[in-house]
Amino acid sequence: MGLNGTIIIRVLSAITFLTGLMMLIPISVSIITSDGALLPFTVTALITIITSAIIYSATRKFRNSIEKREGYLIVVGSWIIIGLISSLPYFFSKVGLDFTSSLFESYSGLTTTGATVFNDIEKLPYSILLWRSLTQWIGGMGIIVLTVAIFPLLGVGGVELFIAESPGPTSNKLHPRIKETAKRLWLLYVSLTSILVIVLKLEGMTWFDAVNHGLTTMATGGFSTKNASIAAYDQAYIQYTIVFFMFLAGINYTLIYSGIKGRFKNFWSSDEFKAYFIFTVLAIIGVTSILAYHSELPLELCLRQSSFQVISMITTTGFITADYTIWHPSITLFFFCLLFCGACAGSTSGGIKFIRHLVFAKNSFLEFKRLLHPNALIRLRIDHEIVKPKVLTHILVFLLIYLFTFLVGTIAMTFILSDFDQPLLSSAGAVATALGNVGPAIGDLGPVDNFSIVPNHGKALLSFLMLVGRLELFSVLILLTPQFWKNN
Repeated sequence: MGLNGTIIIRVLSAITFLTGLMMLIPISVSIITSDGALLPFTVTALITIITSAIIYSATRKFRNSIEKREGYLIVVGSWIIIGLISSLPYFFSKVGLDFTSSLFESYSGLTTTGATVFNDIEKLPYSILLWRSLTQWIGGMGIIVLTVAIFPLLGVGGVELFIAESPGPTSNKLHPRIKETAKRLWLLYVSLTSILVIVLKLEGMTWFDAVNHGLTTMATGGFSTKNASIAAYDQAYIQYTIVFFMFLAGINYTLIYSGIKGRFKNFWSSDEFKAYFIFTVLAIIGVTSILAYHSELPLELCLRQSSFQVISMITTTGFITADYTIWHPSITLFFFCLLFCGACAGSTSGGIKFIRHLVFAKNSFLEFKRLLHPNALIRLRIDHEIVKPKVLTHILVFLLIYLFTFLVGTIAMTFILSDFDQPLLSSAGAVATALGNVGPAIGDLGPVDNFSIVPNHGKALLSFLMLVGRLELFSVLILLTPQFWKNN
């Protein structure tokens, strides 16, 4: 069966219509603050809303189902189009970005990467700052999931969008109906964000800063309204609050929902959560110990800075309170390794995810047992269930392609960044942080630097890698295969 272009166009128009509506929020802020960015947002929003509404109305007759190929096209196409639309306010407003840099900032937001090209964030218009945070919040849970929740017109085909867009190798559902699942995910997402905003306000942030940091923390995005990121807030309680909510945002939302329902035993019956929790604790202890030994900082400050940076990197949030590259070299190397980590599947974090690392580690260990006992039937189990061979193959192929993409991207970036002081370190860090949707890197693109110094063709490559990483490789790369375009 061939691709149904009508349903693809119709759903894309619905998603872009929603994007246009989201711009009404920064438009309101621009009107209130008179920050000079009203015209770019208004023109972009009007064109997007009117064009989407016309296309949506013109495609009323369509097949009420979405097949896998159409789902992948809709997901990738929507992220590309939304990225283009979201970049227009940056490009047309007076913030000094060319088109490529505007695209970079837009995709960095939507993919919750958090890498920025702005040199002075605190001088940006309020509406631009809020739009940056909103793009991360929208991209955190996924605008496709939001669309499935709001537009029941997708019918049963909505599941193809949900599976294609949702991060991680698992897609546990809170409810048998996919629309109800999407709604509950977003209700939980909105509730946790609102709680964090209120807590940050009570702890001393302005309402504007609290809203922005609440949005980007729960999205594990990392955009801040301050040049120094969270380091601008030297209060320990603010930093510990963000540490807790970053860790929470890295947990599978199905588990969080179970916890709210009182089913706490589900946490410790999850092998992935146990691995996430134990690894995070051990990492904090290790980094704190090294930092305390090699510096004269008070133990509490060592613990706070270590826990903040470790959890920020593991969850791919990207906030910083210190420059970890000036700590001991072993810590810098460890933090580079954390760029390949990622938190739990089904969370808003990017990266490889703990479930894949866990499956790979367990299977590698079992392979030694199989060598010693070649006639024994030794199966891999996660959460007391046997991992199906096709799932294991999928994960192993993902890891191989991820590593291959990183190597090819690093080689390409080394040529692009050849004039840098540390071209290899900077290239490896930039590609790893873009592919893992983390934000800060190493070398000349460390946590206190930004990406404005990267040439435009380098920004274009990194933007592509952000998108590939956010959609977990397969959703994008499958479109490049000849088999995808062949009719069944």
